[in-house]
Amino acid sequence: MSSIQKRLLDEESLVQSKSNKPGWKAMPYILGNESVEKLAKLGIQVNFMVYLMRVYNMDQVYAANILNTMNAFSNFLPLIGAFIADAYLGKFMTIAIASFANLAGMAIVMLTAWVPQFHPSPCSLQQQQLGSCNGPTNFQLGILFFGFFGLAIGTGGISSCSIPFAIDQFDLTTIEGRQGTRSFYNMYYVIQTVLLLINVTLVVKIQDSFSWALGFALPTFFMFVAIVFYFAGTKVYAYVEPEGSILSRITQVFVAARRKRHLRLPATGETGRVFYDPPLEKMEPKLPLTKEFRCLNKAALMVENELNDDESNNDPWRLCSIQQIEELKCLLKIMPIWLTGIITYIPTGQLAIFPMSQAMKMDKHLTKNFEIPPGWLIILTMLTIAIIIPIYEKVISPILTKVTKQEGGLTTLQRIGIGHFFAIVTMVIAGFVEHQRRVVSSTSLRESINETKQMSIIWLAPQFIFLGINQAFSIVGQTEFFNKESPDKMRSIGNSLLSLQTSVASNISTFIVNIIHNFSGKQGQPDWLDSDVNKGRLEYFYFIVAGLGLFNFLFFMSCARVYRYKTFVK
Repeated sequence: MSSIQKRLLDEESLVQSKSNKPGWKAMPYILGNESVEKLAKLGIQVNFMVYLMRVYNMDQVYAANILNTMNAFSNFLPLIGAFIADAYLGKFMTIAIASFANLAGMAIVMLTAWVPQFHPSPCSLQQQQLGSCNGPTNFQLGILFFGFFGLAIGTGGISSCSIPFAIDQFDLTTIEGRQGTRSFYNMYYVIQTVLLLINVTLVVKIQDSFSWALGFALPTFFMFVAIVFYFAGTKVYAYVEPEGSILSRITQVFVAARRKRHLRLPATGETGRVFYDPPLEKMEPKLPLTKEFRCLNKAALMVENELNDDESNNDPWRLCSIQQIEELKCLLKIMPIWLTGIITYIPTGQLAIFPMSQAMKMDKHLTKNFEIPPGWLIILTMLTIAIIIPIYEKVISPILTKVTKQEGGLTTLQRIGIGHFFAIVTMVIAGFVEHQRRVVSSTSLRESINETKQMSIIWLAPQFIFLGINQAFSIVGQTEFFNKESPDKMRSIGNSLLSLQTSVASNISTFIVNIIHNFSGKQGQPDWLDSDVNKGRLEYFYFIVAGLGLFNFLFFMSCARVYRYKTFVK
């Protein structure tokens, strides 16, 4: 079919379609809620490494392990939240419950800074380096972890459902609906990035220079505002009812295919009513039977006495529909791409942790009277995202569309691949900058015992800028990829795979950090991740992550080359 014919069919479907979906009418409430919620969440998290080291008197490795563990746990829960939303509660109710859990978690974290009994007694940076500070008690850690748990529950429900809930507001059977979703993915990140850029600057400055309690109280208030935004749109939203246990539908395919493993699949082109392919109950895109994972196709082979008189299925554990099988295949197909995305999240996590320790050893003065708080470095990443995404959508994409003849200029996998490349570049640059910073500091220390020359904190800027380029391509590309390529009934689960990537990446980061910490400091050699970064070899850690990224990029290229995008029956 020619592109002109395809366009005419699409336009015809647009005219004939009478959708009750609100589309962009619902976006002010959803984007407002999501943006303010992210503002609140990042206001808590972005400076937390500094908070743990300064207020809880933790060393660098202990604080890094806590943050990595917290990130791993909170980013695993979206998979559970997605399952609950798609199978039982629905996306709206799941987000609502998670929002209140998030609010409670933020309030508890605020109390850890406000109530003196909830954190250790103050300790100077010099005392920390000498190891003479009192660490947190079990009670104080328990209060802190209880707040983390509330934040994790919030992440589990909100991260898994927010984007799929927004996509539910568009009619994907129309041109307008499909164009709306493409614009939404880009606008989603641009709007929240701009808002975070403006507000997190204020929050981090308050935390560093005025009061941690006030700095955590503001995100708590922002979360309350986000909840108000969310419930204000209840009469506008389109609601998709949960479909029941999705796990059962997946398991049925495996069981039915195993029971019929002895049957022969028909040859290509063989006619006859062979596969079970009932009409879909609802207006949803129909998936064609594909040759990928052909062994699963046996689950749809019909034999005697498997249908009732009304031609309904009398045993879903012996016979599955083509649609049911292809939905499972969609999940199986995206898993290799999901695996390759794990390594690209490691730079994101590590550049929120270790550069904070580097910044404390650098000259933070932007002018004579103004110092840059270490937590502000992430603003460069946000600013880069806010600039790159509109430039790509409005300038680069139209040019590439004319050259590649591909809608959007690049495929989602091509955008993800570009993100993979810049993840490697980010860590290489971070390694070279840290090497030079330590050389300058060591040279100055040898020349003058009383004064150590410090590199400017501005030298950390390039790695955060390249991290922004990485996220602009990789995260936006993966968000669109997993939402588009996942089955419609399992879109929340597909979207939650992004958070699960972060969870696995955090666990891998913790493993790498502990291995390096335990083995690099033996035989009189300095610990690469020493709390005093001037004594450590942090650049070696960055180069190891870059090396992992290179091998991962090669694996991604091989997976992307053989991937076939999801199609529908016309």
